[in-house]
Amino acid sequence: MVGLLFHFFHFPLGNYYTFESKFTIILSLIINKNKNKMANILNIKTSINGENSISNKLSEILISQLLEKNPGSEVVVRDLSTNPIPHMEIKHFASLAIPDEEKNNDQKNASRYSDEALKEIQEADIIVIGVPFYNFTFPSTLKSWIDSIAVANKTFSYSDGILKGLLKNKKLYLNLAVGGIYDNGIVENMEHYLTTLFGFIGITDIEIFKSEGTMIPQLKEENLLKTVSEIEAVFA
Repeated sequence: MVGLLFHFFHFPLGNYYTFESKFTIILSLIINKNKNKMANILNIKTSINGENSISNKLSEILISQLLEKNPGSEVVVRDLSTNPIPHMEIKHFASLAIPDEEKNNDQKNASRYSDEALKEIQEADIIVIGVPFYNFTFPSTLKSWIDSIAVANKTFSYSDGILKGLLKNKKLYLNLAVGGIYDNGIVENMEHYLTTLFGFIGITDIEIFKSEGTMIPQLKEENLLKTVSEIEAVFA
């Protein structure tokens, strides 16, 4: 941008413009440049370990990289460990099939958790999810959140029997923390489920970072540093 300023104010063709008009044009370029970098970032936390969570730490590091590359971006945090979405019940499920303008107060109350979660993900340009590995899968709080955003005619639809994901032009980062080391495909099964689910609702630009052996003292630090290096390399 400094080179652009020098070029515009000193190049002969620039003499056709007054100083004020030159300044206005350059200011507009700067504003538009920054606008292009701004993004709405949704940070989903699911670990019960709070500040000690490896998946949360990976997400924080990744988001710091995003903010450096996208100055002025806004980060919305939803911590499902402290503010969980209730598991799906029939009244909740039934309310999701009713158009918003036709819902009574009870139906609006039943769908409020889903409405809030939908608004957040619909407005997000980038979604960052910390995913710990509990009992061979992800936390049930994440499943409840997924059930609240996978809503017909809101995040997916069918037309003539053809599926259409409605959440387009979004980037998803999954930060996985796995306590042990598994070679039986169980972690990959979890990854496959998550990528399939988000692809179903239209989010196909997905990047996964994974730190394994987080509960094995002799491996924890080395593997964590390796994952952090992988994150930093993506944004280098």
